[in-house]
Amino acid sequence: MTVEKMGNGEELVIKVAGRIDTTTAKAFEEQTASVLEESVTSLVMDFAGVDYISSAGLRVVLVLIKRMKGQGSMRIMNTNEMVKEIFEVTGFTDLVEIE
Repeated sequence: MTVEKMGNGEELVIKVAGRIDTTTAKAFEEQTASVLEESVTSLVMDFAGVDYISSAGLRVVLVLIKRMKGQGSMRIMNTNEMVKEIFEVTGFTDLVEIE
């Protein structure tokens, strides 16, 4: 799994590629949580390269959703059909904008 961060002041875009599962979730959490400074009011997660997300990865996404609710907005974009279905089945589509 790889994580690439691009910020321009208030907006932060995080591009993720690979599998987000039990073996990579801790690294995913460490690489995303540390970049969410108070000045970030818009978080965009680009999942174009994400092949799969497990419950461990969903937990990290949930932490980010809760954090951003207090700071601003968050959306997840470019999900493939399998990842989008996982978000739908688990109810994440009710918690965050998913494109």
